[in-house]
Amino acid sequence: MRSIRFCIDDILVTEDKTELVVTGWAYAESKQPIKIEMVNVDYFKVEKFERPDIFHQYKEESLALETGFKITIPYKEKNKIVFSTKDEEATCNFRSNDKTKTQKSRSKLDVFMFIFDFSNIGKLFKYIMDYGVMDTLIRIKRVIIKTSLKGIKYNDWLNRERASTKELEKQRKHVFEYSPKISIVVATYNTTESNIRDMMKSLIKQTYSNWELCIVDGASNNISTIKVLKEYQNKYDNIKGNYLSENSITLNSVYEELKLTSGEFVGLLNQGDFLELDALYKIVEGINNNRNVDFIYTDEDRVSDSGKEFSEPQFKPDWAPDTFRSYNYISNFAVFSKKLLENIGEFKDNQNYDLLLKLTEGAQEILHISKVLYHGRSYNKNKIDIEEDKEAIKNQLERIGAKGIVEDGLFQGSYKVEYEIADNPLVSIIIPNKDEHETLKACIESIFEKSTYKNFEIIIVENNSTEDEIFKYYEELASNNKIRVITWDKEFNYSAINNYAFNETKGEYIVFLNNDIEVITPNWIEEMLMHTQRMGIGITGAKLYYPDDTIQHAGVILGLRGVAGHSHGGFKRDDLGFCGRLKIIQNLSAVTAACLMIRRSVYEEVEGFDEEFPVAFNDIDFCLKVRGKGHLIIFTPFVEMYHYESKSRGEDTTVEKIARFEKEVKRFHKKWGLWIRDPYYNDNLTLDEEDFSLKV
Repeated sequence: MRSIRFCIDDILVTEDKTELVVTGWAYAESKQPIKIEMVNVDYFKVEKFERPDIFHQYKEESLALETGFKITIPYKEKNKIVFSTKDEEATCNFRSNDKTKTQKSRSKLDVFMFIFDFSNIGKLFKYIMDYGVMDTLIRIKRVIIKTSLKGIKYNDWLNRERASTKELEKQRKHVFEYSPKISIVVATYNTTESNIRDMMKSLIKQTYSNWELCIVDGASNNISTIKVLKEYQNKYDNIKGNYLSENSITLNSVYEELKLTSGEFVGLLNQGDFLELDALYKIVEGINNNRNVDFIYTDEDRVSDSGKEFSEPQFKPDWAPDTFRSYNYISNFAVFSKKLLENIGEFKDNQNYDLLLKLTEGAQEILHISKVLYHGRSYNKNKIDIEEDKEAIKNQLERIGAKGIVEDGLFQGSYKVEYEIADNPLVSIIIPNKDEHETLKACIESIFEKSTYKNFEIIIVENNSTEDEIFKYYEELASNNKIRVITWDKEFNYSAINNYAFNETKGEYIVFLNNDIEVITPNWIEEMLMHTQRMGIGITGAKLYYPDDTIQHAGVILGLRGVAGHSHGGFKRDDLGFCGRLKIIQNLSAVTAACLMIRRSVYEEVEGFDEEFPVAFNDIDFCLKVRGKGHLIIFTPFVEMYHYESKSRGEDTTVEKIARFEKEVKRFHKKWGLWIRDPYYNDNLTLDEEDFSLKV
């Protein structure tokens, strides 16, 4: 089996069409050094650089760190790269053409495009024989559609990711330093025999053995339900049953049962749902790794009635309070300390969401295990459920001292909190600009014509314009007492320009806005202000579209393509996104400064933008500094704008600009390498694309 893994990320053709610059990564799973060579070229230059994303992907093996490469070769149409270790060799054929040079990407990070030579069926089959179907599918996907990989069935992926028989046996023999008893409570009522057996088998075969199951049956009148429950209860000492005389099961009755359990940790499981065989082992492993953890949840999916087919994987973020307030992404299965349960007091009857909100509020540390360890039956919320969910959120707001109204979200089962805006603070909008008279005019007019919030000022930062039209426009704006034009006459440095402009602002809240933005949402300032005013929130970002109504920005994901990239790039405007994430308020690691609001005190706390990032990554670095001070980042889909992206500055496609970009990449890695794993993404999702497709 081939152990050499590689990926060609990008190809650049120089403007004079004399050279190609190829970037990507290569790693040998055999843990041997890789040699990179080009075939039939007059010369080639290989430069290596660190790829923290690959380093984390391969569990921090030392050779996995410096896996990035940049190859410079003379321009020609057909090319071949050879990756070799002392034991094996792998090759990659690709070709360049006019499209390679002129291809424009939809992201600052997608600077290049490559096209593999699949010009005839014979070469395609040879590629499959050399590299396998999976690698071929990946490369076809990259070339043709750059969307989620449709050719991989989730069931196949799940089977591949499951613990092997060997690993399960190893787990059974492992002795933890701390082995708490886990008490699982399940409420049943006329549950089918097959569903009960699926659930029971998954518990009985757990590789971690210190658990008990407490069944609360609500007077099932299905004889087979009672029969099979008692069958397991009589056979296993750690399975207990409480059979009610009438169907009076409520969450509080389950809660009373939980209080009587003997485990140090407890959990709820829906009737008929079941666990992976290593679920409890992984939970206890997480507890042993950090003894402060007192609330644990995992990824999950949906299982068919037959119990054999799996779908709708829910690859969840780590703990994200605003995301959880938008919808219950933890769902039904969680394990928590009994002490935490005892401390929360009463909760709303039949309200799983209310229970989870209280548990997560009181938790010392929350652990998310990014493995699919829970398989749930499909369930749709009814109107009563939705109203109870909204009531649970409302009650939480009262407990934490936040004022707001809870409304229905943009899809069923999601919610939006309209937070109360305190007072009428001045908002300062900073817009850097060079030339582009019509672009700036469209931006300014959209602000004045559409904004419902009126207490704002605009600071335009003039930077080395040369066209007469823009200076005439500045003169026109001089009569508007809400607008000031200041001048930055040094070379372009986005960070320095905004830091300079900040000192000229008077507002308590600052918006950094690109000149190629057009406002869509009339109450955009209010929507951003309601979050940025909240204690604990540092920055609020917006949802941006290309002119064709596809997504340009819906937040930033760390680690994409080795550094960072935009979430859901290229998706349609009305798309829900992965697990509805294009339609909910959520916590993210970073947002673009093309439209970003921050509180003045937070800006001052992090000392503004880092001027060592003149063009790229300054906004991501800025957000990470804010996060480092303990503030959360918010993305809201309720602020929509068009973004024409880099009109003033132009595209980053020259060799000189690429060199500058690479310098900023290296600086970003050096500064934030340990942060490259994004807690608001998921380890099971690809870092090669922006579409939340499976990592393969």
